[in-house]
This record gives sequence, structure tokens and C-alpha cells, in this order.
Amino acid sequence: MDYIEIQGFKSIREAHIDIKPINILIGANGAGKSNFISFFEFFDNLYNQRTKAYVNSNGGFEKFLYGGPKVTKLLNASLSFNNNQNAYSFSLGRGEDEFVFASEKLWYMGNSWEISSYDEKAEIKTNSLYRSKYIRRHLDSFKKYHFHDTGKQSPFSSMSNIENDIYFLYEKGENLAAFLFNIQKTNIIIYNRIIKTIQNIAPYFSDFFFQPNQEGYLRLQWQDKFNSTVYGASNLSDGTIRFIALTTLFMQPNLPATLIIDEPELGLHPTAIGKLSGMIEAAASKGTQVIIATQSTDLISYFTPEDIITVDQIDGASIFNRLNEDDFTEWMNDYTMGELWKRNILQGGQPS
Repeated sequence: MDYIEIQGFKSIREAHIDIKPINILIGANGAGKSNFISFFEFFDNLYNQRTKAYVNSNGGFEKFLYGGPKVTKLLNASLSFNNNQNAYSFSLGRGEDEFVFASEKLWYMGNSWEISSYDEKAEIKTNSLYRSKYIRRHLDSFKKYHFHDTGKQSPFSSMSNIENDIYFLYEKGENLAAFLFNIQKTNIIIYNRIIKTIQNIAPYFSDFFFQPNQEGYLRLQWQDKFNSTVYGASNLSDGTIRFIALTTLFMQPNLPATLIIDEPELGLHPTAIGKLSGMIEAAASKGTQVIIATQSTDLISYFTPEDIITVDQIDGASIFNRLNEDDFTEWMNDYTMGELWKRNILQGGQPS
């Protein structure tokens, strides 16, 4: 992805954001970081023709429009790929009780094709044009994650199927057991790297215990190094189970083209945050674009200014600015980006 443009979505009145290999959003609570991340969840439901159910279950379309329907008549977005050669754009207006497409376009080298007109569902998912097929490969590559729920009934404790739930890691980690089981069966080298990385943070951890039932379902279970007891996901600390999910996500054999994660640092020990930063950089070096919203000064300390996008809310609108490394040349000799953020030296992204 080269860039994304959004107009009229939640707190985002208008934004053009260039997407680099690493994109870390920082800012005060309520500045709009999570709104930007949630756009990809909204887009996933739009792309998969689930817009009505998603919007209705999240407060109705008024909640998605900047300033409400009296201020914003159309929600617009454009996503560009391949050095700005290909793009997909849409414009959503208000129907009777849901969004309808005022426009839906495919783009190639500045030329456009209108593929939808006042439909309720995205045409891109089923359109037969060659350009649609090509752009779908890009749109299919977005994967958004949040591993926030770690309670006793969390998604990590869910049953998953060793045949149906192995193709990609689900958004909340509910198929983590089957996904790891498949990696063990098909790529033992990667699996062992995942185990060793987990052991760096949880030295007591020995290995996962996979025991599918007769129907091919299993839960996430594990053993420690000191006894033969089999434990479940609920026997891990919040930070440890999140780190296991993040390690699996970033070290999986076939990385998605774009990974989008909201506050991955939650509950992580500073050492684990350091490991996470290394996994982010490794994924980016393999061609995966990483988009993260964070509140962690520890996390951003591992990155350069140009990896960081500040988010501020000014007059009710979220403003996004990528930092320029030239502005911090002298500072970086003595301070990390996290220290500069804490000292209010960064322009933007501050609570005030």
C-alpha cells in the first residue's frame, strides 16, 4: 500500500497518510489513533459485504460519520498500491437505514472504472473485471488484530479445528491452537523458533500440548519445564498469552502483506516489548507493512522518527503527521524517541 486517504470517518475529517514499512501511531487518548485502526475493521466488513450488520451492531451509521450526518454527507476513502499504479476508492452516502455506495471505482495509472452505483454492498468482492481480481489480491492482504481479551472465557481458550482454522490467524486469536498445530506439522523450523522466542520471555514454558479430539478440535494447552501437568490458556498471565499470540503472528511462515494492530504492548514486560520491536522490524524487512497504534514510550524507543506518525485532535478533527528524521538528528545522539516523547520534545502526539 502506498497511501490511504480518508474523509468523513469518525474523528477523521480529512487525512492523507503515506504508508511505509513501519507505521507507529502515537497520541493522546481520544486523538484518533484507534479510529484510524478501526477504519480497517470497517473496511474489512465493507469489502466482505457485511457493512449493514457491522454498522448496526456498532451504533448505527451516524457513529461512523465525522460530526454526524448533518456535517458529513459522504464517507470517502481511497487506497493506493504498487507505486500508485493501482487504487480502489469508494464513497458512501446515507440510505434508508444503512450506507449505500454513491461511487465505487477501480484505478490504474490514473484511469478509473465505476463498478457500483447506489448499491448496498461492495461490488469489488464479486466484480469480474481483470482489474478487480488484481486489486482484490491487495485488499485480501489486510489483517487487523487486537489481542486484548485474555480472561477465562477469552478467544484464546476457544476450540479450533485442525482442518478449517489453519489458513490464517484470526483477528482475536480464537484459532491460535489450530494455527500453531499446523505450523508444527508443516514447518517445524519456524515452530521451534516460535517456542524459543516464547521461552526467552517465559523461561518456565516448555512446549504446547496438542491433542485434537475425534472431531478434529483442540484447545490451546501447554506444559512447563518442571512437571508433566497440562495447562490451559487461562493459566498464562495476560502478558504471556498476548506475547504468544504476537510471536505467532509475526513469526508465522507466510506473513500477510499488511499487519494492523491496536496497542500490542498491553501487559507486556519491557523485555517482551524489546522482543516485539525486533519482530516488527523483521516482518517489515520481509516486505510486510506494519501499522500499530500505541501508548508505549518503551516501544517507540526502538524505532526511528520516520517510523512514527503523531496523532492530534484539533478542533474536533484528527490530524496525522509523520516525523522527519532530520528534525531529530542532534537529539538522537543522546535520547531515544520514547524519551523525547516523555519530555514533550516531539511536535505533536502530546496530551496537551
